[in-house]
Order: sequence, then C-alpha cells, then structure tokens
Amino acid sequence: MIPNVSFKAYEAKFKALADEKRLQILYELVQRGNTCVCDLVEIIEMPQSKLSYHLKILLDANLLVKETRGTWSYYEINTEEVTQLLSEKLCCIFRPNTNASNECC
Repeated sequence: MIPNVSFKAYEAKFKALADEKRLQILYELVQRGNTCVCDLVEIIEMPQSKLSYHLKILLDANLLVKETRGTWSYYEINTEEVTQLLSEKLCCIFRPNTNASNECC
C-alpha cells in the first residue's frame, strides 16, 4: 500500500465528479471564474435548491471554494485540489510499478 494515501478522500472526489450536472457546473466555473450562485441558476438552468445540492457535494469534496458576500454566495474552482486530482501523482498511484524505482512518485 502506498503511504499517506487517503482513498476515502479520492472516493468523495470521484463521486462528486460522477454526475453530468456537477461536471457542467465545474466547466462553467472554469470558464467564468468566481461566479454568483444567482448567475449559476440561469447558466445551468436549474432551480436554486437543486443547484445548492450539487454545489454542496462539490464543496464537500473540496473541488470548489465558496465566498459569501452579503446574502449571495460566490463559487470558484479549487484550482489546487483539481490540479492534484488530475496530476501525475494520482496516475502514479494506479499505474503498475514496472520498475523498482517508481520514478513518477
């Protein structure tokens, strides 16, 4: 087993990504940057209650960052977390070790 790997954390992240609407939310946030939930309702064409449900799943997986300004919440991609999730490091965890040095890690 690879030391210091939390498979539970990865499980939550991949579950969060395993939904078309949440992927659409992430895509829109990548394109727009910091975006008000009020604008996301129109962009995603989803009632705010359902959108909030999906945003909470993405927040709990640490894939988004939320900032509250007055009564509105603004969301953006947690770039560091998404970069790590898509990184060579994660690929290395699941790549067969064909050499003794395991160069990629």
